[in-house]
Amino acid sequence: MSHPHPELKSPPKLPQDGLRIVPLGGLGEIGRNMTVFEYRGKLLIVDCGVLFPEEHQPGIDVILPDFTWIRDRLDKVVAIVLTHGHEDHIGGVPYLLRERNDIPVVGSTLTLALIEAKLKEHRIKPVLNHVKEGDRITLGGFDLEFLAVNHSIPDGLAVAIRTNAGLVLHTGDFKMDQFPLDDRITDLRAFARLGEEGVDLFMTDSTNAEVPGFTLSERELTPAIETVFRTAPRRVIVSSFASHVHRIQQVLDAAQAHGRKVAFVGRSMVRNMGVARDLGYLKYPEDLVVSFEQLERMNPSKVAIVCTGSQGEPMAALSRMANREHKIRVAEGDTVLMASSVIPGNENAISGVINGLTRWGAKVVHKGNAKVHVSGHASAGELVYCYNIVRPTNVMPIHGEWRHLQANADLAIKTGIAPDRVVLAEDGVVVDLVKGRAKITGKVPAGNVYVDGQTVGGATESTLKDRRTLAEEGVLTVLAIVDADTGKLAETPDFLIRGFVPEPGAFKDAIGVIETTLARSAKEGVSDPRQLEQMITREVGRWSHRKFRRSPLVIAIVVDA
Repeated sequence: MSHPHPELKSPPKLPQDGLRIVPLGGLGEIGRNMTVFEYRGKLLIVDCGVLFPEEHQPGIDVILPDFTWIRDRLDKVVAIVLTHGHEDHIGGVPYLLRERNDIPVVGSTLTLALIEAKLKEHRIKPVLNHVKEGDRITLGGFDLEFLAVNHSIPDGLAVAIRTNAGLVLHTGDFKMDQFPLDDRITDLRAFARLGEEGVDLFMTDSTNAEVPGFTLSERELTPAIETVFRTAPRRVIVSSFASHVHRIQQVLDAAQAHGRKVAFVGRSMVRNMGVARDLGYLKYPEDLVVSFEQLERMNPSKVAIVCTGSQGEPMAALSRMANREHKIRVAEGDTVLMASSVIPGNENAISGVINGLTRWGAKVVHKGNAKVHVSGHASAGELVYCYNIVRPTNVMPIHGEWRHLQANADLAIKTGIAPDRVVLAEDGVVVDLVKGRAKITGKVPAGNVYVDGQTVGGATESTLKDRRTLAEEGVLTVLAIVDADTGKLAETPDFLIRGFVPEPGAFKDAIGVIETTLARSAKEGVSDPRQLEQMITREVGRWSHRKFRRSPLVIAIVVDA
């Protein structure tokens, strides 16, 4: 297998009939999916999603792919192809279109409706190109064919990319549910047909590659959801992804069967379900869904609430309910149904939400104690099945953390793919398909780009380190008034402390540290206040670590007397 190496440099010039594949997100992580294909000077982008922050990234809203490699060639981008409407595949599109707003966006009806609604909030009017399974179009030298795949959101597509360099089959996110709620199955006949034509590179979803067997059908969840609605004595509060149309349909069906009215709570939930209803992907009687204000006046045993927050997101409705920060006050007898799986990294946040809800008297039904979620991704048995019908020449696992990519690569080899034809890459690693062989040829920038409020890219790893230090260690501000003529302290410095409690008189020794530092700086001819601040910050920081066994963020302010 081909592995990335830290010594990789910028890739060489791409041969005339070569195809370059550059993942800028989604390889080595769950989220931020984005892959750029380069052929004869033109660029095709497949997906542009976001990654949601973890606890060690305080204050960050979402994380974007790094557009650095394509920024000076945005005029060469022929299209953004979206495989489906989940945030980890479409959430970054508004930020890319800010840099060039006329890039055509290609996708299925529901996917484009979801992105169009999102773009309205960013005041961007996109150029949309609707496609469906079976369609075949050509954009800038890329011959694209779209195939139906089943996922946890309707209208998912795989895309076959044909160039003179070869045929690439990109699955997007998929599974092989044989009894999907919308009766739209993954088109394995098309996979087999492409296999007969000759797939030169198979890029396939790795998320569940470690899970043996086959992923359960969405219909398997119906009994558990029905039980919740039948037995709940008061309100049922359901949390789900705002794009999980299939799951919401099951919830609405159960609510109707048990005489409950439903209200959607949360901006993204209201927006997405409205789009899905308008397009016919979500079906329910007109009077089943009511406003939250109407719901508040009804008997609690006859209502249900559908909201966001299944991953413990701090600002989502369910987290705010758990923290008593939402107008919905969870009470004794309420039942909360968390109808989503746990995205890796969110375990602690979700546990905190469950504990908070339980504290207020709610019964919380989740994947750990009931069958209320099935994955939207193919398990190992399905992946092996696909390898055996496609019989690709080269394989490149996508969409997953490193262990998922490795497990997927191992499955490919077990089906007979030569180990040297399996390419294990990660974000930023360049793979070239030339003369039927895929090889790693270099690396491009692919770091995290943080969205912090209205600022994109302003926050850095250094910024986050400072925030973590503030949260964990506190802050120590040193105000030193220095005599400009002597370079000595003009008066006793002030120490302002936040975030930890020192003993009385604890900073007496720090005065000596500052005096020694100033004496040394005077001897070395350093008198610039900025340089003095840096020296005091460093030395007081070292002293603080020795004295308190903690490393607060030290801010030195030198005032020239």
